Amino acid sequence: MSESDPAPAWLVITTLDDPDAAERLAGHLVEAGRAACVHMLPPGRSIYQWQGRIEVDSEVTLLIKTSREAWPELRATLHDQHPYDTPEIIALPIEDGLPDYLDWIHECTR
Repeated sequence: MSESDPAPAWLVITTLDDPDAAERLAGHLVEAGRAACVHMLPPGRSIYQWQGRIEVDSEVTLLIKTSREAWPELRATLHDQHPYDTPEIIALPIEDGLPDYLDWIHECTR
């Protein structure tokens, strides 16, 4: 990994309404080498607009750490395997971090 790389890794965020489904998806992403780590946050409340209505639901947030190279396959996997019709899939570049940690992300993803 080059220190001049503007985004050596990515933090991807998604939410699911079922903690068991979230854990299965997280495990699949790590086992498939799409993610180095998936951190599951405890359920929280989401208030959002959907099909003209205001909805309030409990959701688990997944914080997924991946490499730039693995991001396209991760995005495709999330889109294909996510239970929502229109899932939240947001990717934020990690522009800086502990070099050893960023290297570890690259070693774990393919």
